[in-house]
Amino acid sequence: MFQPLSIFIGFRYSRSRSHTGFVSFITFFSIAGILLGVASLITVSSVMNGFEGELKKRILGIIPHVVVSTDKSLKTPTKFLWHEQRESLLKQPHVNHVTPFLESEALVQSVTGLQGVMLQGVLPEYEKNNIINTHMVAGELTSLSEQAYAVVLGESLANKLRVSIGEEVRIILPNQTVFTPMGRIPVQRVFTVSGIFNVGSQVDDAMIYVHSRYGAKLLRRHGDGIDSLRLYLDDAFNEKLVAQALVNNTLFNHLTVTTWDQSQGVLFSAVKMEKNMMWLMLSLIVAVAAFNIVSALVMVVIDKQGEIGILRTLGLQRIDVVKIFITQGMVNGLWGVIIGSALGVLLTLNLNSILAFLGVSLLGVGVQTLPVNLIFSDVIIIVVSALIMSFVATLYPAYKAANTSPVEVLRNE
Repeated sequence: MFQPLSIFIGFRYSRSRSHTGFVSFITFFSIAGILLGVASLITVSSVMNGFEGELKKRILGIIPHVVVSTDKSLKTPTKFLWHEQRESLLKQPHVNHVTPFLESEALVQSVTGLQGVMLQGVLPEYEKNNIINTHMVAGELTSLSEQAYAVVLGESLANKLRVSIGEEVRIILPNQTVFTPMGRIPVQRVFTVSGIFNVGSQVDDAMIYVHSRYGAKLLRRHGDGIDSLRLYLDDAFNEKLVAQALVNNTLFNHLTVTTWDQSQGVLFSAVKMEKNMMWLMLSLIVAVAAFNIVSALVMVVIDKQGEIGILRTLGLQRIDVVKIFITQGMVNGLWGVIIGSALGVLLTLNLNSILAFLGVSLLGVGVQTLPVNLIFSDVIIIVVSALIMSFVATLYPAYKAANTSPVEVLRNE
């Protein structure tokens, strides 16, 4: 197959075994550095993607993506006709589910402990798509409709309070008080634990569920007491787009619209920053390895000065000399990137099996697997970035070789 002369010579130099031991040593470690850097970047980025996905699923599976509620700042708030509002909201773009609820800060007390929580009053028949349903470890969410004054709480909260199914806890609303012969005391009521869930996130010890009818009685409201609707979107990160559309819609101008970003945005920003910093650190490793190519090629240029002088004398142009050493450097970089990409993908796909075989548990006892999400576009970005770094690393040695003077080199030949 026909090849341009400069490309042909570049390939010959890359396969040559006539280099000194030190040059071969540096070349080997430049390839090995790129290989390990690319493989590490693919593996770590996939694990970080997995953690972000799990966080998104577990936190945003419970935390509403968008909340539409009555405007409590109005002196004469309008009646919240949530059935009609729910039907209108379901017709909005990106909205998958809409569930009614009421919410209040509360304290949960058992014989052995006291914990501050967020109480949510729900209608179980609307919560079929709630992540709680698929993460119940005891009882069912539907028990809230079957049993009066029942409560469903997280497993970590149940462990702190040392309660289980069938046992009683006292729910206290510190912001709601009543007058008694003993003076003003917070509203409180004994509830029976009818269900325990475990989502595996911070909400396990910060959220409890009761039926909205009994939540309304605690809050001294009429009927079901519903004053808010939570929207679950096709993608939680469309929350700003949906919120803006609702604000601009005259059907909802008397309601307050809030998004998950206002309550959980700091957490996701921290995760995103950590992910970006991990990318930066591992990219620097790849960059350092790629720029080892500079050292190897500079030594090759010194070693091949006589040959370069002869080629220039025979009429080879400077640009062709540049192409020779760019080709040689890119071959080394390409080997590192190809092997590193294959190794990184294989390691990512089998990471949990490898850790299990070695008996290593990175997340502690009881956690079975690392969340891994291999995104093909990330692999492409890593491969292209590594190749660009390798190309940039070849420019200086190639320029140095092109400026070699045949007269000076061949004077003593």
